[in-house]
Formats: sequence, structure tokens, C-alpha cells
Amino acid sequence: MIPELPGYLTMLGGAEYKGLIIALFTLMAGISRPFSGKLTDTVGRVPVMIFGSLTCVVCSLLYPVLTSVAGFLFLRFIHGFSTGFKPTATAAYGADVVHESRRGEAMGALAIGYTLGSSVGPVVGSYFVARYGYDTMFYASSIFALGSVVILYNVKETLLEPEKFRPHLLRVKRNEIFEKTALLPAITTVLLCFSIGTVLTIAPDLSEHLGLHNKGIFFAFFTIASLVIRFLTGKLSDKIGRIPMLIMSAFALIIAMGILAFANSVTMMLIGSVIYGLSWGVSTPTITAWTIDLASPETRGKAIASMYIALEVGIGGGALVSAAIYQNNPANFIYAFSLPGILAIITTLLLYKWNKRPIIKA
Repeated sequence: MIPELPGYLTMLGGAEYKGLIIALFTLMAGISRPFSGKLTDTVGRVPVMIFGSLTCVVCSLLYPVLTSVAGFLFLRFIHGFSTGFKPTATAAYGADVVHESRRGEAMGALAIGYTLGSSVGPVVGSYFVARYGYDTMFYASSIFALGSVVILYNVKETLLEPEKFRPHLLRVKRNEIFEKTALLPAITTVLLCFSIGTVLTIAPDLSEHLGLHNKGIFFAFFTIASLVIRFLTGKLSDKIGRIPMLIMSAFALIIAMGILAFANSVTMMLIGSVIYGLSWGVSTPTITAWTIDLASPETRGKAIASMYIALEVGIGGGALVSAAIYQNNPANFIYAFSLPGILAIITTLLLYKWNKRPIIKA
């Protein structure tokens, strides 16, 4: 749905709120992370994954019903529960079922599944909107999410001694909000994920500006490139280390943002999309594996949730700041895309510094 939501919000009369499409979603995701991390480590991986998928089912069904600007933005906020819960438990589940020597490969495999869906979804969503309208796209999204729920009901729980859910488990203490071992991966995540907030918010408008009216094509190129690189590098971070892989990813991000900032043709924009996909395809599974490396098994869910809090901060910040810079003026694309490139330069310098000293595991 993502490529079509800015146009949908504009149709509802809320063009000035485009930055909130991603920001509200990620705000709720960030708020819910401490709860999903605690529940993942207590109630179990599978129930948390199912709750995340069910949120997608319900919210997608309600978009055609709540058709005011306020209703749409409310749903975007509630929809954030899905990302707050599902990826946290999924990453913990993936770490449970493989040996630690293959952790990077496992996170890469999970990312391949995500990328396959993400590469097809935007194109199909834009096709549905063009051919049948927005409501059809929303209903299709709900059906696919329901398929996820059906699959998860047949997945065996990996938490050794899961607890029965009780309301007191929703009380999160201050020391349960953030896992300190995830600090360095979290800093890296914030800086790198600022770019995805920027891309999700203004790339659809860039596509339209350059004459590519199926906005999903940009995201298809991005996700296919991400998929290809994950097939090729899934095992590489297990061999050469997490930080060297992230340095390469940040360098590719710098190049991609530079290209998008100056893109004056569809070809140039799609080249930037491909390079950005290569960067994203390397960074996300590598950061997840790095986070798990540094955490103890007992705090695995909490550590992953902490890293994802940083992801939401980065994406939400990128969405809000890029929308504020862009202001629906194509002349401002250069500034909006340049800022994530600058943050990627800072990330590269930090990673290089951290790679020079040992990082102690908890």
C-alpha cells in the first residue's frame, strides 16, 4: 500500500499531512516495541507474531470505512502495532532455530521472505488502484495478511517455557524499555533508517514528477536489488564480521542518496533505487544479527525490540523531516535526499571507529 498512500491522503484532502503516513505508523511501532519484546521473551514468539499479522488484517479492512483525513491518520497510528510486534518475534524465532555460527545467514533468509513480499506488493497495489480503485488494494492487503495468520497457527513455539498471558505482563519497568547491549546497533539503525523514512515519504512524488506513474516500480527495483544481494551475502557477515558489512552498506547508501538527490530522469532514479536496495539488503539482516550477537539468550526479544525502537525513530524522523524539507516542491528533492546521505557518512565514520576496538558481549 505504501506507494499509493500519499496519493490516497491527497484525495481525502490531507496533502499537507503526507509526512504523518509513515511517522504515525512508526510512532506506534516504537511505543509498542518494549511490550512486544517483553511478551516475546515471556508469552512466546508465535502469539506475538500472530497479533502483529492480525493487526494488518483489521486495519486494512477499516481503511475503506474510515475515509476522513482524521480516520485515515488514526488507522495509520493503530496499524503501527503490526510492525511493533511481528518483526520482533520473527527475528527472535529465527535466532532460536539456527546455530549462532549461521545467524547472519538466518537473518538474511528471513529478509529474503520480507523482500519477496515487498517487491511484489507495491507493484500489485499500484495496479489495483489504477484498475479497480483504492478499496480493492486495501482488501487485497487484508487477505494477504490473513494468509500470514493461517500459516503462523501451524508454527511450533520455540520459547522453552512460555507463560500464559496475564495483564501484568503489559507493565513495562523503566529498565525493560531498552536493552543496553543493543546501543551500538541502535545508533547505527537510527542513522541508516532515516533514509527509508525519506524514501517512503517522497519517492512516490519523485516518480510522479519524473513521469513514472506506477509508483510501485521504484519500490520494485529497490526490493529486487535488496533480494538479489541477500541471496549473495546472506552468509558473508558470518565470515567477515558485522561491522565491515555495515561499512559497505553505508557507503552504498551515500552513493544512492546522491543519485536520487540529482535524479532528472526515470533511468537515473531507478539506478538510485537499485543501489539503495543493495545497501538496505545488506544492512537490515546484518544489524539484526549483530544485535542478537551482543545479547544474552534471555534478553534476545528485548534486544531486538530495542533495535527496532531505533528503527522506528530513524524512519519516523526521516518521514517527518523529509516532508518538512520537501513541502510538495520538486525543487527541494535535492535537499531532502542529501540529508540521509550526510547521515550515512557519519555512520561510516562511527563504524570505522567501532571496528578498531573490541565490543564486549553481555
